[in-house]
Amino acid sequence: MGEQEKAPTLGSAIRDFMKLESAGGILLLVSAVAAMLVANSPLSGVYGALLDTTVAIQVGTLAINKPLLLWVNDGLMAVFFFLIGLEVKREITEGELSSFAQIVLPGLGALGGMIVPASIYAWLNWGDAVALDGWAIPVATDIAFALALLGLFGSRVPTALKVFLLTLAIFDDLAAIVIIALFYSGDLSLTALLVGAVALIIAAVMNRMGVTRTSSYVLLGIVMWVAVLKSGVHATLAGVLIAFCVPMRDEQGKSPLQELEHNLHGPVAFAILPIFAFANAGLSLTGISLDDLIHPVTMGVVLGLLIGKPLGILLFAGIAVALGIAQLPTNVSWPQLLGVAFACGIGFTMSFFIAGLAFEHGSGDYFSGDRLGILAGSISSALVAYGLLHLSLPKAAPD
Repeated sequence: MGEQEKAPTLGSAIRDFMKLESAGGILLLVSAVAAMLVANSPLSGVYGALLDTTVAIQVGTLAINKPLLLWVNDGLMAVFFFLIGLEVKREITEGELSSFAQIVLPGLGALGGMIVPASIYAWLNWGDAVALDGWAIPVATDIAFALALLGLFGSRVPTALKVFLLTLAIFDDLAAIVIIALFYSGDLSLTALLVGAVALIIAAVMNRMGVTRTSSYVLLGIVMWVAVLKSGVHATLAGVLIAFCVPMRDEQGKSPLQELEHNLHGPVAFAILPIFAFANAGLSLTGISLDDLIHPVTMGVVLGLLIGKPLGILLFAGIAVALGIAQLPTNVSWPQLLGVAFACGIGFTMSFFIAGLAFEHGSGDYFSGDRLGILAGSISSALVAYGLLHLSLPKAAPD
């Protein structure tokens, strides 16, 4: 009689789950659902009070005094943007963005996926200056959710289709960084900006001198984050800028950047993004009426994500192929590309983030409408994307 197999333990089950390509997206979904349940339960008061709890850190005269929600959005999300910066630098130097031929189609698709949804939102909210501040909300793509959805189909998904989605998402992230820097920064402090600039220059000099100890860049990044936070520019940009200073290779050919990127993926996917989702997705449905659902802000976000995003991606990609500027990826069909384009309409994390920036200084009258639109638009986009991919992908993995 053979040796009996050991029953799986809780620890092994957790490890197996974390190896899943879609695990990060699943945790995001669970966190968002939990936030909605709490916000619409007797615990809603506790939920709101927790997010409003003031957390202060003070060293001498330097003090950072913010509600817990802003510590999540300005602090934890800076780590997320740091990871994005590392990924973008790696792709530019050695990856999918290092060749012009590889970036034309997803690059133009990303451009269309920004212009069309922003135009739809602006058209529906034209004449309302406050509502127009949210024009960038439907521009964003949540790569974790989009990849999680694609991961549900396993090896049926052509590699070229995954590469297209990843490359397009990188352009989306770069665009979000630029949009935040240009349109969602407050009154500027030149002194704080100068401190941040000095920290950035030191990091760049360290890179040129061959300093490969990543902890040195992390410490400078913390200094830079505090300076940028105090400057009026959004603090998450510090994460992106310091990431570009981390060396790609050392003298032995090893990659400090990739090692740091690898170490950050777990904490970001399984802690930072779920915490962000729980803190931002808690929309109370009490008192929501038909008027809220058809409000121009809500509809602008829903239609921007559900219609504008895939329409813009397919329109610009189609024009590029028709003009001979680019060609479809190998083993990828137009219906499959349409499915991925709808998956890009899952805004979620980045859309929530930009919504907070757009309305955090206002009266707050539009923020619930935005969250309602983000949830409705992202869920609808995910359902359509799943249906299209289910129908268009091969029924079995290609040889």
